[in-house]
Amino acid sequence: TWAVPCEAVVSTQSTGEVLNSKDMWLVEFYAPWCGHCKKLAPEWASAASTLKGRVKLGAVDATQFADLAGRYGVRGYPTIKYFPAGAKLDAEEYDGGRTADDIVAWAEVKLEQFAEPPEIRELLNDEVFAEECREKSICIVSILPDILDTGAKGRNEYIDTLKSLGDKYKKRKFGWVWSFAGEQDKLQESLEIGGAGYPALAALNIKKNAVLHHRGGFSKDSINEFLQYVIAGRIAPSVLRKDVPKLRKATPWDGLDGQMPEEEDYSDLDDMELEDLDAVKTEL
Repeated sequence: TWAVPCEAVVSTQSTGEVLNSKDMWLVEFYAPWCGHCKKLAPEWASAASTLKGRVKLGAVDATQFADLAGRYGVRGYPTIKYFPAGAKLDAEEYDGGRTADDIVAWAEVKLEQFAEPPEIRELLNDEVFAEECREKSICIVSILPDILDTGAKGRNEYIDTLKSLGDKYKKRKFGWVWSFAGEQDKLQESLEIGGAGYPALAALNIKKNAVLHHRGGFSKDSINEFLQYVIAGRIAPSVLRKDVPKLRKATPWDGLDGQMPEEEDYSDLDDMELEDLDAVKTEL
């Protein structure tokens, strides 16, 4: 059983609630007579409130649950243990500060380390654009070549480059979207992207009505350098000269190579009777 010193700290009922939880946990082992524990209590409660919904904070009265404290190697008070999100084979030592800000900062670093990378989403409709670009401070918009120009292998290589960068910059909470040449032509026109060829990439801050265009190649190193400049504010943005239109509903890419459109069949001309051709000539 896990004890709780104050309402702001998440109440837990058993060790299984922590160990079987998919959430990340910080658990304080304390003693009621411990002066440092009493000093930590309001900071712990404040941190619990700030981290609510992202990290759970619990507390154990180690004087009542000595076996539990011994299992996790508690030798002094307060001792804070870190239980990562997902499967929990064992606890790790918390090595951060003891203020609420320190606790929150330490937890957020852990969250970033183990956060899932963002999805690189195809711009299939206006809902995708709204979620990734209108609701986020910055979204990275990529316009890839037509599938006939790259094949599935080439397109997947471009998308893999974006996935790698999405993982690298996941703590920035960027939106990441892609389409291909001409599929969302109105959006391309609004962002003034793709006029110099494909693939093309831009960083869009729709709330500030601004766009920054990447002028280099579509490699991980080149785009990474561009994003570093964007974050540092070293690239002057362009003001959107046209409102971003509502996107058309598109068909998802099936992951396959493209197929050339079938050519018109003019074989019927071979069956024309010679007299028909003579008649045509006469009429002319």
